[in-house]
Amino acid sequence: MGSNKKKISLDDIFNDDEFGLLDSTIKASNIKTADQRLVDSFEEINTFVDKNNREPNTSSMSEYGLFARLKNIRENEQQKIQLKQYDKYNLLGEVKIPKTSIDDILNDDEFGLLEKDSDLSIFKYKHIPSDDEREKADFIAQRKPLKEDEFKSYEIMFQKVHQEIKEGKRQIKPFHNIEKNLHVGNFYLLDGVMLYLKEAKLEKSVWEQKSGNRERVEGRTFTIFENRTYSNMLYRSLGKQIQKSGKLITNTQEGINNELYVNAGMVKEEDIQAGWIYVLKSKSSHPQISAIENLFKIGFTTTPIDERIKNSKNEATYLYADVIKVSSYACYNRNADKLEQLLHRFFAEACLDIDIEILRGHRITPREWFVVPFEEIESAIELILNEQIVHYKYDKKTEKIALK
Repeated sequence: MGSNKKKISLDDIFNDDEFGLLDSTIKASNIKTADQRLVDSFEEINTFVDKNNREPNTSSMSEYGLFARLKNIRENEQQKIQLKQYDKYNLLGEVKIPKTSIDDILNDDEFGLLEKDSDLSIFKYKHIPSDDEREKADFIAQRKPLKEDEFKSYEIMFQKVHQEIKEGKRQIKPFHNIEKNLHVGNFYLLDGVMLYLKEAKLEKSVWEQKSGNRERVEGRTFTIFENRTYSNMLYRSLGKQIQKSGKLITNTQEGINNELYVNAGMVKEEDIQAGWIYVLKSKSSHPQISAIENLFKIGFTTTPIDERIKNSKNEATYLYADVIKVSSYACYNRNADKLEQLLHRFFAEACLDIDIEILRGHRITPREWFVVPFEEIESAIELILNEQIVHYKYDKKTEKIALK
């Protein structure tokens, strides 16, 4: 006798789970392990560096906790080993990771990936470079900590610069042109942290643009930061960072002189022409100007001189008159503006010191015009290039350069 009973399928059984006995939802645990908490605490430090481009310090209470945490981690070798893989800014320095033996690897095959019949061919990437290859091909400069004994001499330098800023010997100014203002031996501010550009291995390179190829300077730097770290970031990358969130710290007058004495005249084929020092004579018909013999303007320009002076009759710095170009000197790298400053100070006693009321109704006080024979100006420039000017002075009475 046939049965009319309907057959029950597996789907029927699963769909008829009235009391949810077959539900297998796994509840996620909100309790973090000690290792997870350690990693999270270190990632907070990484996030701070991401945002501020520097390590935390003791400048504020909000930073002090991160500063103390990083200090404790650096003093704990086990934690350093655990966290090194998360150390994207190399805050922990060199960490010796214990070598794992072959037996350890084979015995730790939790998912049986090393079994003979496992087919791992889909994981064999043939055209993707390894991590080591990517690191070599795409080197990224990171800040690394300096040892305390290595940093001592730099710390003294930073303290001296801070003092010179307070005394007015140095000034903090906006940073604009990279090639003109980013130089070895100078100090800068980046996100409130002072830095010292110690070295820069620079080379000229061709920069392709739609409007035509241009030359620019690039290379690795060695930069010391006052928070006891150093970096070898690219020259232009450093310059762009300072442009974005930094400042220029001017040199002292003594430093400007020393820098000029060392570098003047040493022009190499790869050096960049920064501008021209020029000597001009005025064609003014104003009696207070035309009556002065040996009156010359000593100046500096980054544009061709003829271009710079073509509108001189409309500019106060040229005494609202046409001028004659007496002489000019091509200057390279950072020396041009420093050379101008030094010449102005050397001939300071002979600076034209009068107020002139021009016919247009403007009253001006010339500051780049000097009453000095042209031959003495040439001699001064030659003494600068020969690094001998420190032994000489200009005698206003005799109108001659003489030994000190």
